[in-house]
Amino acid sequence: MNLSLAKHTSKPFRFTVTKVTWGFFTLLKHMNIRLTGLCLILFYVFPAYGQGLADLSKPIYVKWSYKAEGVTSLTPAVDGERVFLPLTKGSLISVTLAGGRLSWRSEIGGVISASPVVDETSVYVASESLPAPKSPYPQATGVLRGLNRQSGLTSWMRMLPSPVRGVISVSAKYLFASSADGRLYAINKDTGEISWLKYNASPFNFFHSQAGGILYIGDAAGDISAIEQEGGRTLWRYRTRKSLRTSIVVSANIVYTGTADGYVFAIDRLSGRIIWRVRTGAAVQAVLAAEKCILATSLDNFIYCLAPQNGAKLWKRQLAGRVAAPPLVFNGSILVAPLVGDECVILNLEDGKKINSIYVGEDNNTEAAPLLTADTLLLTTREGLLALTNQSQTRQAEATP
Repeated sequence: MNLSLAKHTSKPFRFTVTKVTWGFFTLLKHMNIRLTGLCLILFYVFPAYGQGLADLSKPIYVKWSYKAEGVTSLTPAVDGERVFLPLTKGSLISVTLAGGRLSWRSEIGGVISASPVVDETSVYVASESLPAPKSPYPQATGVLRGLNRQSGLTSWMRMLPSPVRGVISVSAKYLFASSADGRLYAINKDTGEISWLKYNASPFNFFHSQAGGILYIGDAAGDISAIEQEGGRTLWRYRTRKSLRTSIVVSANIVYTGTADGYVFAIDRLSGRIIWRVRTGAAVQAVLAAEKCILATSLDNFIYCLAPQNGAKLWKRQLAGRVAAPPLVFNGSILVAPLVGDECVILNLEDGKKINSIYVGEDNNTEAAPLLTADTLLLTTREGLLALTNQSQTRQAEATP
């Protein structure tokens, strides 16, 4: 079935919905990407089978779509074989990357409270259960689970006083997560045992970043802390004095974040000293380290490109609406998904000019971050998952073994 969507692109092209047989993918490299105030992206990079996704500025085609009811604003997790999509009413589904088929469904129960994360063996998912009515005793409402990546069966389960929010990040040994009561946890990812627990005078935020064995996290008072992953010792703390609305991004030994009063901060990763700060037009929604600049989105519907050295504004571009999902940067292009309108917009990283777009349907974008593997771009819409590629239907058929 061919759907002509040329009017929604800067260059006329045709989207193709096609059935794709299983391809052959080999694990090359594992990378962590943070998402920008709105959410966290974890993905694996694989060598493409055939041409794959090479350039967002070139014609893009639908590889497959998966319809699902109860799509949330949480970002799915993806590995080299499957994408793990959280749904309402405590469901997590596994969909194959090769053809968009349902692999398994796990009924966790309650409400999934944070974006899931995946590693070589497991999918880690947090949920919230409702307390018993009229109980005079405090009740634990948070649950963290490790599920088998292949089957969706529970490997371990850890009860927590309050549910985990925002994102879960994973290292070689630990899961790091912050809960609704402001606590920060380091949990053994193989057993679910709590390795250390950290309290703070002001509750920790739900977004954090890792670099060089150090965890970087903000709190409700606007403090940024550098915390050792082994043991949880605080190395330094910087006070922005305003609420932090975004996650922490680390690039080239600099920590970047944004505040509710519209400032983007650059802080030395090792010393905790400020390097620069720059004001945008409104509260900062997301900060992302791009190929040549620091990208920031704000509530005035603008995206800013800032120089990493001094924060100078290289360019800014107004969008059709607020961007809740973090941008995605690939090969000199930026993909943004405004909540208003019917498309994802692709901008040139050099000057911010529109070079392409992807039609998703009227007001169909969500707050979930776009995901990228070496041959597939994954978008979470209000109707389900959309997998995109540079290969046309004909070339996809030719690449099928």
